[in-house]
Amino acid sequence: MWNLKNKKVVITGGTKGIGKATVLEFLSLGAEVIFTARNKKEVNAFEKELQKDGHKAYGIVGDISEKDSIEAIFSEVEERWDTLDILVNNAGINIRKAAVEYSEEEYQKIISINLTAPFLLSRKLYPFLKKSGNASIVNVASVSGVMDTKTGSPYGMSKAGLIMQTKNLATEWAKDGIRVNAMSPWFTETPLTSDLLKLKERIDPVLKHTPMGRIAQADEMASVIAFFAMDKSSYVTGQNLVVDGGITSTAI
Repeated sequence: MWNLKNKKVVITGGTKGIGKATVLEFLSLGAEVIFTARNKKEVNAFEKELQKDGHKAYGIVGDISEKDSIEAIFSEVEERWDTLDILVNNAGINIRKAAVEYSEEEYQKIISINLTAPFLLSRKLYPFLKKSGNASIVNVASVSGVMDTKTGSPYGMSKAGLIMQTKNLATEWAKDGIRVNAMSPWFTETPLTSDLLKLKERIDPVLKHTPMGRIAQADEMASVIAFFAMDKSSYVTGQNLVVDGGITSTAI
C-alpha cells in the first residue's frame, strides 16, 4: 500500500518548492514531519496552517549549514520521537556566475549547504535512523550533478558530490537497516529557479532539448522522494534517480 502512516520524518528546506511539496506529500500519506527553513515567518505560518488542518507537523527555524541548526534538529527529534524513519536532505542554494567571478565565501556557502550539511545532518541523526531498524535517507541532488547544465560550477560540483555521498553512505549503513538514495531533478518550478525561468533566452533551449518539452512541477519530484522513503522500495539503496523529462537520454 502506498502510505507512510506514522512514519517519523525530517525534511530540510521545507517551506518552498520541492521541499514544501514533499512535506505536503508525506503528511497526506500519514507521516509526522519536522521541517526546517531559514525564514522564521514562513516556518511559523506553514506550521500553523498544517496544524490547523490536523497534521502532525513541526517547524524549526535555522540555516542547515550552521552547527546550531543541526543540534536543534537533533534535540527536536530526540524530545519528540527518539527515533527517525526518514530524512530528506532537500535544502539547497545556488549562485549563478562564471567560475572566475565567485568569491571564496560564495563558493564555500554553496558547498556547505548542498554537500557538507547533508553529510553532517545524516551523521548526527544516524543513531535515530539506526534505531528505526528500517530507515531511509533521500538526498535531493540535481541533473547538474551528472552533466553540465550551465548553472554554475560550484553547484554542479556540490550535487555530484552529494550523489557520491549517497552511494558511500548506502554501502556503509546498509548493515544498520538504513537505505540511502538520491533524486536528481531537472528544471522544476520552484523559488530557486523562478528568476531563471523568466529568461526566455535561457529557458527556450531547455524546453527544446527536453524530450517531454516542459518544466517539471514540484509535486512530481515529491512523489519520487516518497517512493524512495517507503517500504515499497525496500531493496533499493545507493541509487540516483534522474527525473529529467528525458534530457540526459539525448545528446541533441
